[in-house]
Amino acid sequence: MSGTDFSGDQIPNKRSLKGILISIILASVVIRGFLAWFLELGNDEVYYWTYALFPDLSHFDHPPMVGFTIQAFTWNLYFDSEFFIRLGSVILGGVNTYMIFLIAAMVKDFRAGIIAALLYNASVYCFVIAGVFILPDTPQLFFWLIGLYILIKILPGKPVSKERAMALFFASIPLGLALLSKYTSIFLWFGAAAYILLYNREWLRKSEFYLSLFLTLLIFSPVIFWNIENKFISFTFQSERVSFFGSGIRPDYFFTELIGQILYNNPINFVIIVIALIAMFRKTFSINREHKRILLLTSIPLIFLFLFFALFRKTLPHWTAPGYISLIVIAAAYLSDKTSKSARARLIPPLVLASLLLLFSTVILGLVEIKLGILPVSQSERTKTLGSNDLTLDMYGWKQFGYKFSELADEDFYSMNMNADAPIISNKWFPAAHLDYYVARSCGLRLIAIGNLNDIHKYAWINRERSEIRMGSDAYFITSSRNFTSPGYLFAYFKNIEDPEIIKIYKQDKHVENFFVYRLRTLYKQPADVLEEYGIPLIPEENIFQEDE
Repeated sequence: MSGTDFSGDQIPNKRSLKGILISIILASVVIRGFLAWFLELGNDEVYYWTYALFPDLSHFDHPPMVGFTIQAFTWNLYFDSEFFIRLGSVILGGVNTYMIFLIAAMVKDFRAGIIAALLYNASVYCFVIAGVFILPDTPQLFFWLIGLYILIKILPGKPVSKERAMALFFASIPLGLALLSKYTSIFLWFGAAAYILLYNREWLRKSEFYLSLFLTLLIFSPVIFWNIENKFISFTFQSERVSFFGSGIRPDYFFTELIGQILYNNPINFVIIVIALIAMFRKTFSINREHKRILLLTSIPLIFLFLFFALFRKTLPHWTAPGYISLIVIAAAYLSDKTSKSARARLIPPLVLASLLLLFSTVILGLVEIKLGILPVSQSERTKTLGSNDLTLDMYGWKQFGYKFSELADEDFYSMNMNADAPIISNKWFPAAHLDYYVARSCGLRLIAIGNLNDIHKYAWINRERSEIRMGSDAYFITSSRNFTSPGYLFAYFKNIEDPEIIKIYKQDKHVENFFVYRLRTLYKQPADVLEEYGIPLIPEENIFQEDE
């Protein structure tokens, strides 16, 4: 199909294009479903599993929607495997493919819709990061696309009819749910409001516009209430991540962010987007003027603002990724417009095929490297730093370690070397969440994080949910050579720390990582509740550090 030439009237009709779209969606879901089953959970994913395990109105790092998504697709963690934890990403990724098809088809034509669906699935961010991994981006992108579709459909109309006004009111639901997924979703409302203020002020005379703002705020209100109860700790944390006051200009941060955006969105996709934008501004290619305005206002401000922040401090390239959705639509419209004028047009332009080939080649190489470790990785062979430069170990070795630790814990129990309920101690949210999911959960043990709030994040709240560490009891402390931490700080709580058991992790026959299991003996002082330091009171019945009478 992809290598077939079409000229003018030979391009498939709408029914055929819908069949092609269905094939794209099904293939995407199947491939991403396999990846979801095949790969162990990454650092962030397994941390968001704790959002489902301990649901709340909001959380330290993000709003709650990613946790709700995991709960929904795992039947409240009844099905608790990697596949089901990620199932929301797999299914919603298929829906997103259909939504971007609808948007591009509305903006240009059905062929642009097919191209947009393919470019969407050629994006590393859309296909893998938000389409396989379970992150706040998963529900954000789903609601973002629904909201964007409705905004493009209704905002340009003049005069603003009652039906369009009511549609905006209902559009505030996905806009609010996107904001309940990730704070950057505010840029979708910003784009809508900017369009109204600049190009269609008639909306300002409609009560539905203000009701829409209110409904969005109402949907987002659980996050506000949680922050009020928790001294605005999440808002403060996120604002500090983009603060640039007092910082010098850092070109290295800027270029890291820019290169990250290019790689996350697929370099070929990025080139197509740049070419399409240049053609649009040179007026050698055009789409409906009002559609163009909405697409640019829902993309450029988000992308440029974080590029500006990156001049002063470290940022993460996936923060801007939803903004590229609108640019993918523009790129698809451009390719449909230009290639359809060719004497021998192809249904799928060669650049799109090249983009897909690059994506799938990268995915295959990544899978082989994660499982087999065939590429040379510059790393120290020292015991405590082995694997420290190998990023693939985020998603490898945890099951292997969990099995080996279980054997060690069983041996300790039967030899009466440790109590059966000895908790596992960790000092940071990663690897705490990995240890929680792959080790503590399977062994029936508790994981307690002891450290400052900036290190343990949500575990400060989880600690309050779990039963106390009994005075005089023993515990395990686990760290790895990827990010080795000495347990010396725990002498403030335990009388003795034994030399570690070293558990080796292998890829095939290659020794790639070490885990260090320390036995902590005799708790003599209860760890402080770190949230009390921030003025967040400990509810008496939840105080896990309160001693039994």
